[in-house]
Amino acid sequence: MATAESTLLQSWHHNAHSWIEAIRSGSIESRLQVTDQAILLAVLGRQPGRVLDLGCGEGWLLRALIDRGITAVGVDGDATLVEAARAAGAPQVHLATYDELVDATVDVGRDYDLICANFALLHQDIIPLLAAMNALLAPGGALVIQTLHPWVAAAGDYQDGWREETFGGFEGTWQPMPWYFRTLSSWLNALDLAGFRLVGLQEPQHPQRPVPQSLLLVAELQR
Repeated sequence: MATAESTLLQSWHHNAHSWIEAIRSGSIESRLQVTDQAILLAVLGRQPGRVLDLGCGEGWLLRALIDRGITAVGVDGDATLVEAARAAGAPQVHLATYDELVDATVDVGRDYDLICANFALLHQDIIPLLAAMNALLAPGGALVIQTLHPWVAAAGDYQDGWREETFGGFEGTWQPMPWYFRTLSSWLNALDLAGFRLVGLQEPQHPQRPVPQSLLLVAELQR
């Protein structure tokens, strides 16, 4: 029987081409209006020289950073997305699952000034992965995470647990994707247990929308 974790990865394999089209056509309104700029500004605000984009997808953020003179390296668990990112102008993109990153069986480099995860932490046990990222950061390095805002995404059920994204508002053929919902306290506890301390929290919001579009966390290594 397939686990939610394996089904999550499989859904990305199935949805990769549709995802590339959705990102490159600008059809995801919240990204276009709010969240893409939010993660880019959060990264640039740290003035990093080297960045690792965890779960980089088709590589739009890598390209934005490279255009600004930053060394940007990506990693993703889907081969179609990795090839798309490379072909579009981000040559340093590694194919690796999160399990492989935890086990350090794929070398994605180290001594990064910043590691970012933009809507990319969708599985249940993120603490080992965050701890593995801890080891890849240079002294003074930071972790930037953007995710669904827990209070908005809760939909009346504010407790950790698996949910399902059906991509109902998207064009194309999509396979439903399981994703793990966590409360704000669960996010903060995960960072703490992985050796990070929170130094910044933002709630990116469109001025004409009543609720935040995402939650953005900035964390540094614990001293």
